[in-house]
Amino acid sequence: QVQLVESGGGLVQPGGSLRLSCAASGSIFSIYSMAWYRQARGRQRELVADITSGGRTNYADSVKGRFTISRDNAKNTLYLQMNSLKPEDTAVYYCNLKLPPYYNWGQGTQVTVSS
Repeated sequence: QVQLVESGGGLVQPGGSLRLSCAASGSIFSIYSMAWYRQARGRQRELVADITSGGRTNYADSVKGRFTISRDNAKNTLYLQMNSLKPEDTAVYYCNLKLPPYYNWGQGTQVTVSS
């Protein structure tokens, strides 16, 4: 079973930047579309951005122009560059497949945007 480990979160002021990473065990990482999700307190998990095996990307309207998803298949790693962060971006961020059946969810990484 593939394991996903997210990292890179933290506390940042509005307008700041963070870069999240997701390390995936297993060599099959490269053939699937992957995605970043987030879950704010009291809300459902939502898809933030996704990327195909070939690098084509899609973004939720709320992050378009501010976030950039990328992947390094050689390193089995998924990234999310987040710029111009807003308080409403505060959430736990997770990575996983774009479509079910999903891998087991990791612990996620907390992003808090606050002054």
